[in-house]
Amino acid sequence: MRLSLMLLAALLVGILAAPPAIAQEPIPRCTSVEPMSGKIGTEIVITGENLDKQYVAKLYLTDGQNDIEMVIREQDATTMKSVIPKGAKPGVRYRLMILTRGKEPKLIEQPVRFEVEE
Repeated sequence: MRLSLMLLAALLVGILAAPPAIAQEPIPRCTSVEPMSGKIGTEIVITGENLDKQYVAKLYLTDGQNDIEMVIREQDATTMKSVIPKGAKPGVRYRLMILTRGKEPKLIEQPVRFEVEE
């Protein structure tokens, strides 16, 4: 019995001394954009996951070298609405890129593209 109590005490100490599991914040992800092309000033609707203000700080168009900030007009967990900004160049197919919120903000390129028309 004494051995059982010692083993139980050792087990409890081990459990209590273990570092807590690190909880990872949900990662924003865009799955589609409608329409897929349009002129400067075109309103777009982006759908995906974890797109609300809690996780997404900013939205950009990127061609891999140049990033153009977009104004987010509406935002909830599954959709964002924005307008193609004046700085976008016609004929370029841009990817969407998100700047996350949190302790360590990250820029995440999304697998969604939008082509700017003339």
